[in-house]
Amino acid sequence: MAAGQLPPVWLVWWIGEQSGDDYGIGFNSLGMACVLIFAPLVLPVLGLLQAVLHALPALHLARFTAARARGPIWGWYVVCGVLLGVAWAVLAAGLWDWSFTVMAPLLAALGTLPVLGAAWVARRARWGFWRTWLGSGLASMVLFVLVGLGGVLASVTGLLKEYEPPKLSAGQLTGVWRGEDGAVLRLDSGGRAELAELPTVSDSDDWTVEPPFAVCEGTGTWELVREDEDEGVDRDGVGLRVGSGCGQPTLWTIGGTEREPELFVLFGDPDAGDLRILRKEPQRPS
Repeated sequence: MAAGQLPPVWLVWWIGEQSGDDYGIGFNSLGMACVLIFAPLVLPVLGLLQAVLHALPALHLARFTAARARGPIWGWYVVCGVLLGVAWAVLAAGLWDWSFTVMAPLLAALGTLPVLGAAWVARRARWGFWRTWLGSGLASMVLFVLVGLGGVLASVTGLLKEYEPPKLSAGQLTGVWRGEDGAVLRLDSGGRAELAELPTVSDSDDWTVEPPFAVCEGTGTWELVREDEDEGVDRDGVGLRVGSGCGQPTLWTIGGTEREPELFVLFGDPDAGDLRILRKEPQRPS
């Protein structure tokens, strides 16, 4: 059951990703093919790992607690599944800096269903290994189809809205933009730009060159490029020219939201390139 719930969960995540900004990457048919090919091999391993680390410990803990405390046994299954999920979320946040607010409810939900399912199957001695696997697989398939139909229905009815990039003015773009790799871009109101460790389009047209961009520092100029003013641009962006001649003129496309804007460039192969994102530094009140 731990493995059976993963395909529907993945589909929910994928539908959510498709409704967000694709950063110019688009639909990756090769990646989807790899998922379909290797999923039957990977899912049993992931399911077994999750059962050993989460479902079974929560199951035994619930039975231990129920024997010494009041309350229905199924309630202790839920409580112990949630508590163990929260504990793993704390560990993930501490070791890998993952978001606790995201991981806690996710791991709690992923752990509770297998605990309840394992307890239900354990009460039925006639359920053997293969029957359990086939039942979980059938339930997973049905849930996968229902989630897919729900995603299509949500898109058609407008409940799941297509991503629209923010429409920013030149004044909203001025300020300091930073990337996770140390890149800094300062856009001044007069069209002047200051940059440090900023990737720009390389002089080489070879996508296989590593890295597929040039790292530049110094000063340059920038301008707001509108989608409806340039036939070669499909979204608004910041056109940047480095004064030292480092790299080529680079268009940083506007993304994110109006409250949390982003600038991004996909360098190299459009299907599997090197995505660099800059996020605007909040301006301090004067």
